[in-house]
Amino acid sequence: MNATTLRVLSPVPTDIDIANSIEPHHISVIAKKLNLNPNHYDLYGKYKAKVLLPVIDELKGTKDGFYVVVGGITPTPLGEGKSTTTVGLCQALGAFLDKKVVTTLRQPSQGPTFGIKGGAAGGGYSQVIPMDEFNLHLTGDIHAITAANNLLAAAIDTRMFHESTQSDNALFSRLCAPNKQGNRKFNELMYKRLKKLGITKVKPEDLTLEEVKRFARLDIDPESITWRRVMDVNDRFLRKITVGQGLDEKGMMRETGFDISVASEIMAVLALTTSLADMRHRLGKMVIGNSRYGDPVTADDLGVGGALSVLMKDAINPTLMQTLEGTPVFVHAGPFANIAHGSSSIVADKMALKLVGPGGFVVTEAGFGSDIGIEKFMNIKCRYSGLRPQCAIIVATIRALKMHGGGPPVTAGKPLDPVYVTENVGLVEAGCANLARHIRITKAYGVNVVVAVNQFSTDTDAEIAAVRSAALAAGAYDAVLCTHHAHGGKGAIDLGIAVQKACESASGPFNFLYPLDASIEDKIDVIARSYGACGVEYSKQAEKQIKMYSKQGFSGLPICMAKTQYSFTDNPAVKGAPSGFVLPIRDVRASIGAGFIYPLVGTMSTMPGLPTRPCFYDIDLDTITGKVIGLS
Repeated sequence: MNATTLRVLSPVPTDIDIANSIEPHHISVIAKKLNLNPNHYDLYGKYKAKVLLPVIDELKGTKDGFYVVVGGITPTPLGEGKSTTTVGLCQALGAFLDKKVVTTLRQPSQGPTFGIKGGAAGGGYSQVIPMDEFNLHLTGDIHAITAANNLLAAAIDTRMFHESTQSDNALFSRLCAPNKQGNRKFNELMYKRLKKLGITKVKPEDLTLEEVKRFARLDIDPESITWRRVMDVNDRFLRKITVGQGLDEKGMMRETGFDISVASEIMAVLALTTSLADMRHRLGKMVIGNSRYGDPVTADDLGVGGALSVLMKDAINPTLMQTLEGTPVFVHAGPFANIAHGSSSIVADKMALKLVGPGGFVVTEAGFGSDIGIEKFMNIKCRYSGLRPQCAIIVATIRALKMHGGGPPVTAGKPLDPVYVTENVGLVEAGCANLARHIRITKAYGVNVVVAVNQFSTDTDAEIAAVRSAALAAGAYDAVLCTHHAHGGKGAIDLGIAVQKACESASGPFNFLYPLDASIEDKIDVIARSYGACGVEYSKQAEKQIKMYSKQGFSGLPICMAKTQYSFTDNPAVKGAPSGFVLPIRDVRASIGAGFIYPLVGTMSTMPGLPTRPCFYDIDLDTITGKVIGLS
């Protein structure tokens, strides 16, 4: 693939220093590797391009390449290098094993970039570049989502305001205002609402007074509204706000709040859509709350579905970038991995699989471990895409396994306890119970599982041997030591070989965890038992919501568990592989447009806060070179 040659240094420099040391190829060079010509993409500067959707149709007769998903064990708060492993593997496949490969990754939120976690471009010598462009505005997709989300929020409050201040006839007259010729007519969205109401008349003047009222009044119950405004910044003081305090709003005050932009349902819609028409349909059917009669109110009921689609029309195209070693990357969508499914887009994966073709590889990432990351990837994303992976990778570190074996807490921003940097095979072996459960959960889908041991400098041969032995005993296809952080693709060659063999030998049937026609409760129970739970306990609020969603006809949707990533249970302090616990469900909500029901296991924050010392302290601009410094 005409790879970029890396000159690796030891000790490994900072991520931003490594990224800035490599001059990226012009993105047209990367596009040419995938046989894309300038008609297939729109340039966004020298190093990014939006690849256009018609590419999928143009290649529809081409067979797909191999499909690989990367997950992990239950992580520490420091992360175990899942994104770094994804990128390192692709650098190995493309730059060293001469395979056609595309990495597909989520677009990161700016919230963590400036907050506590830092960026998400990988790390060390396995990164996506330009790193600053990847972690910041990219091609504006998150800004488009923010604008669309907040337009819908404005439409909700405005509609309630106008319904409270106007008669039925006045509302109807303004909704169906006469055209220049003086004629009143319904537009296409209005016909959709009429059909939903069971009204077959096509002329505004033919509606009865009762039909006028039903058509014009949504009667949104303010207490039922689930749609919140968003912004792509961590701001804890916007978690709960009051709107409508202005004098002109005539007392229409209500409590609401802000989420971070990537928690918007529109982000999940973008990630799960399969075409422009499908995206338009999903945006229109997003439910923002209920009427006072208990009927779901959608974006199309508010008349805004088409406008949302216009704001999102460019965002649906995946962004092409590159790794440090010149292999292609699609960056597209970035849904929350807790309340949403946490995977990059179906569109990017489908396009990439056609572009690499038979014998090529598409490597994508699932959010967090197999319990909520790979589980959602398989049962939600794969259902809607129709795609089936041949191999799943589980990333493990000695550090995390020691924590699961009984080691002291690992806390971001605090020094590691000495146990994590000295040999302790017994602690590693005890922690492998966590790895074994992740292998069992993943193998149940019918895919080959390869364990990637992401090596740290303090790991010993005996500890690594213990992990490999435990992984193979638990049913892994292979377990491979990786040094891609320190050595780039060269450090993941053995992983690439193992993944190739695992894909080529895949033969079993693919299995979903549950059928869609099972009840909401039964689907939740199956997922909980895969974690090791012996049952589920519902709050009265959760039972009420399940009953409502079932009555509204949404029980056939897949389940997206909103749960901590730090434990199989609802309690992040419980490590290892616990069993026999009861999983509490405190509430159940739905993203109808995206297409899933999400039970809340514990409390999930959808607007992060900033720490005492955020990452932004270290981020600055070199005013001589114009380069960003301090990104992590």
